[in-house]
Amino acid sequence: MDGTAQRTLLITLTGRDRPGVTSRLFGTLSEFPVTVADVEQVVIRGRLVLGVLVAYADGADIGRVWTAAERVATDLDMEIELSTGRDRAVPRRRGRLHVTVLGAPLLPAAMAGIAGQIAANGANIDRIERLASYPVTCIELDVSGADAAGLRAALAREAAERQVDVAVQPGGLHRRAKRLIVMDVDSTLIQGEVIELLAEQAGCLPEVAKVTEAAMRGELDFEGSLRERVALLAGLDAGALEVVRDRIELAAGARTMVRTLKRLDYKFAIVSGGFTQITDALVSDLGIDYSAANTLEVEGGRLTGRVVGPVIDRAGKASALERFAREAGIPVSQTVAIGDGANDLDMLQAAGLGIAYNAKPVVRQAADTAVNVPYLDTILFLMGISREEIEAADAADPSIA
Repeated sequence: MDGTAQRTLLITLTGRDRPGVTSRLFGTLSEFPVTVADVEQVVIRGRLVLGVLVAYADGADIGRVWTAAERVATDLDMEIELSTGRDRAVPRRRGRLHVTVLGAPLLPAAMAGIAGQIAANGANIDRIERLASYPVTCIELDVSGADAAGLRAALAREAAERQVDVAVQPGGLHRRAKRLIVMDVDSTLIQGEVIELLAEQAGCLPEVAKVTEAAMRGELDFEGSLRERVALLAGLDAGALEVVRDRIELAAGARTMVRTLKRLDYKFAIVSGGFTQITDALVSDLGIDYSAANTLEVEGGRLTGRVVGPVIDRAGKASALERFAREAGIPVSQTVAIGDGANDLDMLQAAGLGIAYNAKPVVRQAADTAVNVPYLDTILFLMGISREEIEAADAADPSIA
């Protein structure tokens, strides 16, 4: 279009959804000298709302188009609304973003607050879509005309007040380009901390738990705190490792998340300040592509209280992410990192998208976005993967348990 005003007819069909509605309307419109200027379609609880904007030249007999569209609505037993006007081609607004809202439950007041903040930041909501109704309700908004950093800050404050999770990401194909997910293990992929389970076997849980908590808050150097905690395990029978392996419980939704990503051809990695004696079993069980963790030294069937080789600490996790990306042939900008503790900060900041999962305050503040619901598979929604796509992947490839 040359930017001059053009005559338009907006056709809105509403009624019970069924196959063939869209093709029937466009088939009818194809009989007339009109062009398609815009289309929007949504289905809510089996009810279809289809809007089609067509443009036509001055002098065209639009009355015939109007009558034909009404006939389609009558035949399909649907309601129709028609309106004519003049539409000037408007340049696409800059600053296109995806805003993802997660709530359990998601209340109208939360959506009102989010929409209000978007408007207050001078942005416009172009499209709204539901990605999931369980295990949480997830709504995605396509937003234009916003400054990403300013909108993210405003929505973070609103989300905290409304007790929902909100993520702001660049629009377009940016999210779908992310092909490598790198995840922390303890208190992220699995429930609890492995070293505390070992400490329980060794009878020194209170001492170890105290140091772990301080380290996760970022109050202690991770390497020093790890060596201090491992030293308390000296003399523990190596059979305790098998006992702990059997006690490991995956986070809710973890298996669904890994399974879905593998079926959709993503690469999945874990990086842990914990121990290979535990993570190797997770790699085998879940079919994980890459992993890095510390190794406990064992001599004479007992733990020595030392780790073997360099410690996987905060910087080590970021280095592992970069190494995994190189091995996968994926730019670091196309990676997603997920973690909960201060030890994950460098990794979260290095990735294309850093997600704080049920994380400590210092981590939530530093990450690109935070998820605070107890379902790990909700992270799929932040990547634009809907519940329907998850179920379709399951149906298409039931061989992956």
